[in-house]
Amino acid sequence: MLKADLHIHTEYSMDCTTPLEKVIQRCLEIGINCIAVADHGTIEGALKLQNIAPFPVIVAEEILTPHGEIMGMFLTEGIPSGLSVEQTIAHIRAQGGLVCLPHPFDTLRHSALNSRIIETIIAQIDIIEVFNARSPLMRGSAKANMLAEKYGILKSAGSDAHTTVEIGNAYVEMPQFSGKDDFLQALEKGKISGHRTNPLVHFASVWARLRKQF
Repeated sequence: MLKADLHIHTEYSMDCTTPLEKVIQRCLEIGINCIAVADHGTIEGALKLQNIAPFPVIVAEEILTPHGEIMGMFLTEGIPSGLSVEQTIAHIRAQGGLVCLPHPFDTLRHSALNSRIIETIIAQIDIIEVFNARSPLMRGSAKANMLAEKYGILKSAGSDAHTTVEIGNAYVEMPQFSGKDDFLQALEKGKISGHRTNPLVHFASVWARLRKQF
């Protein structure tokens, strides 16, 4: 059985300074044995981590569109920011990836995909993140869970970790899988666990962003 944290960031994100080796070390310490690395605007770190980690690493990316972020999973190529929602989804599909909706309905996060847009693309969404440990408000998770139930969409969870101590704060217990299609079947059997992260960790992201800018 896997304990999969399906939303983690590394030093390759503009607001994170966590080295790849530290991600591996922390996962081994706490028993997380599968992760999805979804850095902002790049898959470089995810590809490198996939080659050195002693557990499965899903190559993912948080892609910023004019209306908010979409996560592509099982990617082989990076997707640029700034494309329309439709173009972003098309790029994910073109490489056989999965479309995931990260932290939907998080009203405190500017990068959450516009709720009006969500309804227009709902048929193209494979996975909805119903528990993001960095989202402090319960109502956002409740709405995400209701949306997934309404449309029969698979549910995921992730810590959205930008620091090592956050890794594993949210995860899915699920069977082992091999490849994208097997992953979907395993996720359907998954059980979501975890707890919300102290909101003060957002200061670490701000500090990391400033360090990289200056």
